[in-house]
Amino acid sequence: MSILRKVLEDIPIPQMVRIRQKFDATKLDNPAEVLKQELQKPGAVDTLKPGQQVAVAVGSRGVANIALFTKTTIDAIKAVGAHPFIVPCMGSHGGATAEGQRDVLHHLGVTEEAMGAPIRSSMEVIQLDQLPNGLPVYVDKIASEADAIVVINRVKPHTAFRGPIESGIMKMIAIGLGKQKGAEACHQLGFKYMAENVPAMARIMIDKLPIKFGVALVENAYDETCRVEVLPAAQIEEREIELLKEAKARLPKILFDQIDALVIDYIGKNISGDGMDPNITGRYPTPYAHGGPDVSKMVVLDLTPETKGNANGVGTADFTTQRLVDKMDRDATQVNGLTSTVCAPTKIATTLENDYYAIKAAVKTCNILDYTKCRLVRIKDTLHLGEIEISVNMLEEARRHPDIEIISEPYDLQFDSEGNLVK
Repeated sequence: MSILRKVLEDIPIPQMVRIRQKFDATKLDNPAEVLKQELQKPGAVDTLKPGQQVAVAVGSRGVANIALFTKTTIDAIKAVGAHPFIVPCMGSHGGATAEGQRDVLHHLGVTEEAMGAPIRSSMEVIQLDQLPNGLPVYVDKIASEADAIVVINRVKPHTAFRGPIESGIMKMIAIGLGKQKGAEACHQLGFKYMAENVPAMARIMIDKLPIKFGVALVENAYDETCRVEVLPAAQIEEREIELLKEAKARLPKILFDQIDALVIDYIGKNISGDGMDPNITGRYPTPYAHGGPDVSKMVVLDLTPETKGNANGVGTADFTTQRLVDKMDRDATQVNGLTSTVCAPTKIATTLENDYYAIKAAVKTCNILDYTKCRLVRIKDTLHLGEIEISVNMLEEARRHPDIEIISEPYDLQFDSEGNLVK
């Protein structure tokens, strides 16, 4: 028996129960129809002319209905006689390669065949201007040569800084449309100044590029679209500030303030820029954001297929598995840290041979006297928090919470012959 197995063998894993967390489930029944109506508002497709080449900027996040929204936008552009094409708008994601970014879109269902429009992917940029502080402002060369640009993105809290503008259309313009060079420039002075630099860059780009409008999306706590708005270029910043307030109010959460061990089945760039959303886990890559539960130890078990080996965020956890490390594309992961200048999340957490021992390691190190009293929570990922698992010693607290429903009897976690959780 290995020394690690010997140290962990007698550490108990508590029995679990499944619970349902209740959040505001307001959503749009037909989000594509809402977008169609929004696109007919003044300042949307009426700003386009027949024959124009229109770049439609699409990002890398797992945004609900992203392929549907992209197709609906493209169809509306075609209806006025313009010629849309898709530009990957994702900074350094996809391994900071043109083909990698095209592949990211394909994984999201945004393909040339499904969208009825070509994808023009390149990492070539031009320098548009520079900020007063000296930071250069870059833009995708292909997009810069279009007659018009349209940006589609979800508005939500950022994972590493706080400000009136965080993640949304403005960040998509400044960082996503700037490709790897633009993302690198925006991050160069660190997250301490991102709340200033992101909108400052975006304002210059809106002023100097033919950005016509943005399609802004807000999701509820169940990863479903609850708001779609088309924002004319002149209104993007003002309206995004209000949409961010709504997005923050709708953010899902783990309804427990203190957790000894948090187990996360999957992390990935399609889940969050940090692999898992720090707004949910309470573990932030920088000191410039805050919120979420007090988590003593955190385990991440596997990567999503959509992340294509990018394991950014694994370093934020305390423990991981050999399975995750074997799937890791180190170049794609580390270029993320080099671009953002925050490299702690791209380190490899303490690695155990399988799920069984990784979970035991978290229990052993969570700094409690009685391991059988470990407050353990398991989630699939940080996007799906409607049903989660908690350890039995959290039951009484759960029963008292008005937004929690207990939906199972206690049970032991089941592991397969490889020591991995049976899902």
